[in-house]
Amino acid sequence: MTAQEPSCCDAHGDGQHPLTLRRLGIDTHQEAVIYMPSDCHVCRAEGFQARSRVLVSANGHSILATVNQTTPGGLLAPGEAGLSEAAWGRLDASEGTQVTLRHAPAVESHGAIRGKIHGKRLGREAMRHVVEDVVAGRLSDIYLSAFITACAATLDFDEVVSLTQAMIDTGQRLEWQSDLVVDKHCVGGLLGNRTTPIVVAVAAACGLTIPKTSSRAITSPAGTADVMETLAPVDLDEAAMRRVVERERGCLVWGGSSRLSPADDILIRVERALDLDSLGQLVASVLSKKAAAGSTHVLIDIPHGPKAKVRSVDTAQQLGRLLEGVGRLVDLDVRVLLTDGSRPIGRGFGPALEARDVLAVLQNDPNAPADLRERALDVAGAVLEFSPNISAGGGPRVARRVLEDGAAWSKFQAICEAQGGLREPPRAALTHTVEATRAGQVLELDNRRLSRVAKFAGAPADPAAGLELHVGIGDSVEAGQPLFTLHAQAKGELGYALDYLEREADLVRLGKEEA
Repeated sequence: MTAQEPSCCDAHGDGQHPLTLRRLGIDTHQEAVIYMPSDCHVCRAEGFQARSRVLVSANGHSILATVNQTTPGGLLAPGEAGLSEAAWGRLDASEGTQVTLRHAPAVESHGAIRGKIHGKRLGREAMRHVVEDVVAGRLSDIYLSAFITACAATLDFDEVVSLTQAMIDTGQRLEWQSDLVVDKHCVGGLLGNRTTPIVVAVAAACGLTIPKTSSRAITSPAGTADVMETLAPVDLDEAAMRRVVERERGCLVWGGSSRLSPADDILIRVERALDLDSLGQLVASVLSKKAAAGSTHVLIDIPHGPKAKVRSVDTAQQLGRLLEGVGRLVDLDVRVLLTDGSRPIGRGFGPALEARDVLAVLQNDPNAPADLRERALDVAGAVLEFSPNISAGGGPRVARRVLEDGAAWSKFQAICEAQGGLREPPRAALTHTVEATRAGQVLELDNRRLSRVAKFAGAPADPAAGLELHVGIGDSVEAGQPLFTLHAQAKGELGYALDYLEREADLVRLGKEEA
């Protein structure tokens, strides 16, 4: 909201009934909330109830917020109101500030969202209005949830294009001096598949421009931004990101720290709460960020398997065609790499644990996870082949040479230093090792349930938390041999994860030894 919006005084003449703000320290993530006593004279006069949407004005600034009410004589005194931490930041207010309130103005996109719930297509203009209202904070979490849910299974191709373009247009769009600006993305759903830091280091070491913006976890124990934050600062604004890329050819930053497709970060927050990541919205999310970051060529890794986000080859191919088709219409050259998503990658699942796997690969540690190294080299090779100087099929060989001769590790260190300094990933205060109850051969690692137990242990909110795997598919184990170790920062979270393990069996499924 801006100062041009009507203030409470505009709506009510002399504005003689302001409320005094108190800082309550309540974190609602990105949702703007105002807390008011249910017997507040303003609530009574205006008819405000819990979940009402109101325009809060102070010192020439206005924001839209959702009303939450406290009981009379409780947290807030008569004439007082509180704001969520997100609302404090947007209103630029301070303790004791006087605020006035009025009913929120009508939101044009509400009708479009209700229409989508009933199966109506959203045209280009309607989609643009929805995304503009998302970015401006005009939609409550209820309407955001309704929009995401309604679109989850019913976006057609043209709607995905419209959503992607609207998400690009409502934020900044970076431009670079290079004609070839590469990027890569994995659609997710595969535990431990943390190839991005390795790919960026290899590509930048080969002279390609790769301004990598990454998201935090939506449904997994760690996103690339979560992992990188244990190694170096990732909360860089556009100017800082530009300095890093101009100096080192690449960066690894959190996409939410700049206004690159800002609608994406708002929608991801709600998708995370819904545990929902539909194909159409995934395409719009990925491609809007890539286009906004100034990329010209993008490699998309689509793992598929029965326990991955993308379950089948057919679905992976469908998603690949959608990504390539939408990419063409928003001026991106998109290539798709279909990969095995049947088993977790690496050994650590959680920000710090995955960071250690990445470091081991970059440092050519002989004990580094071989599957992560080989997968990263395949993806890096495909990215390198965007360059006209590297022939088709020759990318993986170049990537391997750059990794093995130490150039990738040197470049990664330089990028981290440019972003604020390379640091040691934290270690968890508590661990608990789960052992095999009998001898056998590892037949299956349940990607989803291993991911869930890592999250129950505290990942990604606690960077050191997660799960460390000690066996792989095909390994022979003896009774009492360690299968995996839980890492946690708090007894409660470790206990929560252990309670889950008591209810769930065969996260590591054992069978008889082959003759």
